[in-house]
Amino acid sequence: MLDTRTRTLLCVSAMAILLTVPATPSGAQGPADLRWTLVSAGFDRPITVRHAGDGSSRLFVVEQSGRIRVITAAGQLLGAPFLDISTLVDSTQNEQGLLGLAFHPSYATNGRFFVSYTRDPGAGLDRSVIAEYRVSSGNPDIADPSSARTILELEQFASNHNGGNILFGPDGFLYIGLGDGGAYNDTSGPGNNAQTLSRLLGSFLRIDIDQPTPASGTADYCGINPNSAYRVPTGAGGNPFAGGSGDCDEIWTFGWRNPWRFSFDRRTGDILVGDVGQNSQEEVSFMAAGSAGGENFGWSCMEGFETPNFHACAAGPLEPPLLDYDHSSADPNIGSGNCAVTGGYRYRGSRIAGFDGVYVFGDFCTGRIWFATEGAPGSWSFSLWQDTGFSIASFGEDEAGEIYLTDFNSNAIYRLTSPSSIFTDGFESGDRSAWSASTP
Repeated sequence: MLDTRTRTLLCVSAMAILLTVPATPSGAQGPADLRWTLVSAGFDRPITVRHAGDGSSRLFVVEQSGRIRVITAAGQLLGAPFLDISTLVDSTQNEQGLLGLAFHPSYATNGRFFVSYTRDPGAGLDRSVIAEYRVSSGNPDIADPSSARTILELEQFASNHNGGNILFGPDGFLYIGLGDGGAYNDTSGPGNNAQTLSRLLGSFLRIDIDQPTPASGTADYCGINPNSAYRVPTGAGGNPFAGGSGDCDEIWTFGWRNPWRFSFDRRTGDILVGDVGQNSQEEVSFMAAGSAGGENFGWSCMEGFETPNFHACAAGPLEPPLLDYDHSSADPNIGSGNCAVTGGYRYRGSRIAGFDGVYVFGDFCTGRIWFATEGAPGSWSFSLWQDTGFSIASFGEDEAGEIYLTDFNSNAIYRLTSPSSIFTDGFESGDRSAWSASTP
């Protein structure tokens, strides 16, 4: 899904519902019979999966072409889309299209949700757009397209490295991951975007969408904000560059190449980020809950733990990743042919005993999936779990903390399951599918 992700994807005629896996790698404490169970198929490039946090247990699947589909608590894929903005998004074959979805923390009562997509305004440059919508008053499975309100836009210099993932943090603010604008060595547009604090590209943004923009003091707002739709947090707990510094007030952290997928640890509030590399290194990085922001994650003077020095770094320390892996490693725990990390989730569900806290992430090109675990605080290790053959566009999480995967090859959604945890996998409530599939 990133510049290296534009390779031709071979369509598969069918995928096995249950994939046989090797024993759990060292460091992970889960059972040895973990597998991916098919949830639903028939999507058009499913780019992410979300839940609304409203107690409905529904899944919302984002299709890159501009639609959001609903899977009910009973597992039924509804025919009518929740939202269809396919006429608004531009090309969807590279890293453009509908890229992200975030439900307001109070969605159950206010019906507000937010989408991230790219559009072509006809001026020669694409734009990334954050827009708000509301659910319809008459049907909880259908949004109101007339409720659209643009929150923020920014110019893009290329069709790739758009990032586009959006999530609300435990602080109630909206976090937006943005790539460096495309091109090799961060050279798109004026160049060195990720190390330039007067531009939003190559940064995480953090904005308050519940407050109108103040009438004054917005000179350092860098987003195109057509309707005073957001405010930058200031004061104690505010954004690190807010307050007349000459830098973009919206920036929370910077030095990112393409933070394609990130997640919040629902227990700790920490952020784990899969930042896609360039020539050789893919990385997973960490933003701690309670941080004051302002960290520089190094691109493009740093790639993984390497220092390629494509550009000079901004003044101050660099934040190294938690872990990295390369594209052509002879290490069987890593393997060759990797090209683009897909950030995942720390498992915080209850259905897989002993798996708590394991971070699940993968690579788009090879379909490899690794488990990462934390030993001493801040000390992480990872092991290869499975070589799936999936084209892993995203991981997801449901209301209960169970982990999902979206696959471009089969255009399907899968859930991480374990037959050894069968009685918490729905058997007692009447769902015998996993039990039947794992029993002669």
